[in-house]
Amino acid sequence: MNVQEAILSRKSVRAFTDKPVPLETIQRIMEVSQRSPSGTNTQPWHAYVCAGAIKDAITRDVLELVNQGNAKKYSDYDYYPEDWKPVHRDRRRGVGWSLYGLLGIEKGDREASARQGRRNFKFFDAPVGLFFTTDAYLSKGSWFDAGMYVQTVMLEARQFGLHTCPQAAWIPFQKPIFEHLSIPDDQVLLTGMAMGYIDDTKIENTLVSEREEIENVVKYAGFD
Repeated sequence: MNVQEAILSRKSVRAFTDKPVPLETIQRIMEVSQRSPSGTNTQPWHAYVCAGAIKDAITRDVLELVNQGNAKKYSDYDYYPEDWKPVHRDRRRGVGWSLYGLLGIEKGDREASARQGRRNFKFFDAPVGLFFTTDAYLSKGSWFDAGMYVQTVMLEARQFGLHTCPQAAWIPFQKPIFEHLSIPDDQVLLTGMAMGYIDDTKIENTLVSEREEIENVVKYAGFD
């Protein structure tokens, strides 16, 4: 698989099979991904990869917080703004409505949407979970670098026939993650991720999110 094929075939998968992913495969993905670029080679990222009993314990404890409504706001990291501009709000709503439409979740059905949301915390049944952090004292540029690293992991996973789903949903419920994975307090959780083999029988995996027209995003100057 070449780079273009990896990019075009990558998507957020929300239903995985229980087929195990060999540790050697995961290790190779992480070794290659370490070549991701960063400003002055600072490599400002950490990755925590979990499976088995540890992953199950994280799911159990986080779901307990979710079911209790114990989301926590972390001042060091607002993944989303409180007030959205229409262009970003509409894109966000669009992909959400597309997913819910496939799943038969009607607009306003809070119970069904919450049930689907809780699947995040089961890693959508993927056998492997990942969490990515950066050092809290670093500035925005390092967060940009960490984002490049996360994308490299997702693209390299495609080389091995694996799919992923990056998951911001973990951030308000991160305390059990830090405890079970012994993450130092001076690190900031950036995102979680599910990794495994796609379940092609699940309708939600037919979703391919739309992209903005290229002329609205890219501007060229100085070309003949």
